[in-house]
Amino acid sequence: MADATLVHGLLVVDKPSGWTSHDVVARTRRLARTRRVGHAGTLDPMATGVLVLGVNKATKLLTFLVGCDKTYTATIRLGQSTLTDDAEGEITASRDAAGVADAAIEEAVARLTGAIEQVPSAVSAIKIKGVRSYTRARAGEDVALPARPVTVHRFDVLDRRAVTTETGAVLDLDVEVDVSSGTYVRALARDLGSALGVGGHLTALRRTRVGSFGLDEAAPLADLESLAEQGAALPVIPLATAARRQLPVREVTPPEAAAIRHGKRLTSAAGHRDPVAALAGEDLVAILDESDRLARSHVVFPL
Repeated sequence: MADATLVHGLLVVDKPSGWTSHDVVARTRRLARTRRVGHAGTLDPMATGVLVLGVNKATKLLTFLVGCDKTYTATIRLGQSTLTDDAEGEITASRDAAGVADAAIEEAVARLTGAIEQVPSAVSAIKIKGVRSYTRARAGEDVALPARPVTVHRFDVLDRRAVTTETGAVLDLDVEVDVSSGTYVRALARDLGSALGVGGHLTALRRTRVGSFGLDEAAPLADLESLAEQGAALPVIPLATAARRQLPVREVTPPEAAAIRHGKRLTSAAGHRDPVAALAGEDLVAILDESDRLARSHVVFPL
């Protein structure tokens, strides 16, 4: 029998700058009084914004959120390259960016929009022979990661500002991007600067959306701390609600739900290629693979 005192659902957190995603998970484990907390995709310590967490049973949903498209607002500094492609790394090269024209920026942005091949930053979390790329890079190794296909659905320049720094004139661009999973915004900053011949890096990054989960429902950690101190429940999104928002849905009857939970396979309903949420009312039963004649359960959610 499930513990009725446990909370199950997705928790959307507004991650503060300076915290790792693991830091937020660790704090949430304490607040939710459970070890079963995970996240649906990391944010760099410098970045802020939407971090989707799964609490208890909802950790099983996270696999189906990692591949969602995401939206970011960011500031790209043209005129300086850094070791990490963001403001946390030392400056490796500087060029005067004061004369970079709007037309040149528009053309370079257009070339970085759509389906592109992107080389991830050397300090990414990608593993090379079992070791994170950033570990190798920070140990002084030359890291060469292969390009990977990603999609930049939208790349809008919202504002530009000329700034004078110790190394010379730079140009800060405020941008907003919609990107596929696996896209590195700091690599976009690097590649934009390279295309313009002046170098570039990221000075600010805020994630405003993961799939259907946005900043408008993200809770600051301070608010969650306050709720926990008051003995109030965390504002989790229930399993069924979360699944309805993100996945195609198949409504099943109580007997069908019982059959799925006992390992039986139902006839596929619609031939979906994407995972399908099997729901009995407001009860999330399973995530199904309906790509074949008989539906197979990716994961099952017990009562």
